[in-house]
Amino acid sequence: MAAAVAPMRPWNPAFQHSDRERWVCIYPAYINKKKTRQEGRRIPKEQCVDNPSFQEIRDIMHSLNLNVIVENKQYSREKSKELAFRGRIRVQLRNNDGSPILKEYPDRDSLLVHLGKMIPQLKTRQGKPAEPQAQASTSSGGGAAGGGQSHKKGKGKRR
Repeated sequence: MAAAVAPMRPWNPAFQHSDRERWVCIYPAYINKKKTRQEGRRIPKEQCVDNPSFQEIRDIMHSLNLNVIVENKQYSREKSKELAFRGRIRVQLRNNDGSPILKEYPDRDSLLVHLGKMIPQLKTRQGKPAEPQAQASTSSGGGAAGGGQSHKKGKGKRR
């Protein structure tokens, strides 16, 4: 996911805002519409997206010219161990004097809302049809609702 980076140091209150240890952590579960608050969603569902990936979050952070690091970490509330659900993004939001780097995004919550708006507009998301609705409509067309009678296949006659 990321290039070789020096390991994190133990926490020290003397760290500057430019030190990686002081950067804000963002997991894709924070803005996943399919998660509940208990499962880690941080903002309202109306502002979230379906299954965001760490790559999409990273691309939007780069477009804002923020310092970003991607780490191969698993969110503690994530049930699935698949690679698609891995990834933690660290973002620098403040300068060393404590002022926000971007005035529009002074804290994590404002950045999460922006991610929820921008991810659906990415080119990778534009070509994807709404998968759950498309599958549901095709699978319900066959079977007993198709006009024919449904017959159960029995055990047959014993001889």
